[in-house]
Amino acid sequence: MDNMEINHPAPDFELPDLEGRLHRLSNYRGRIVIVNFWSCECPHSERTDLAIVSMLAQWQGVAMLSIAANRSENIEAVRNAANARRLPTVMLDANCIVADMYEAQTTPHVYVIDRDGILRYRGAVDDVTFRQRTPTRFFLNEAVDSLLEGHLPALTESPAYGCTIVREV
Repeated sequence: MDNMEINHPAPDFELPDLEGRLHRLSNYRGRIVIVNFWSCECPHSERTDLAIVSMLAQWQGVAMLSIAANRSENIEAVRNAANARRLPTVMLDANCIVADMYEAQTTPHVYVIDRDGILRYRGAVDDVTFRQRTPTRFFLNEAVDSLLEGHLPALTESPAYGCTIVREV
């Protein structure tokens, strides 16, 4: 069975942040949540972090949970990159349990969950690809803005683009 269906409840999870505090997705009900599969080493994560963090500052009632799921990245490198990029909450998915549950393939790979815990968008942050290096559309912004305006995103899915999540070392 496909766990991750658009317009269905997003699977709940609980992961520790970099200080060891547990965060549960369901504790964020009432807010729009961006679940961002993330890497401290991937240049695509680094590029999109800047855009996402600046948008977060403008959005009210939106939380971002970044999930470090690469088995090849050590906690010190993750912590340094998270601090340097001013990411609000970075959690560790050391065994890729949540990455597998969410069928995340790349970093970044974003999921937008509405105030009721329903998955409304998954895929790329923007339209950058190997052939198109400069973004012309920000899919993540469109999805979040739609939900903030009280309607469903027009685009619910796009192919994620970035570095492959390292599941084995």
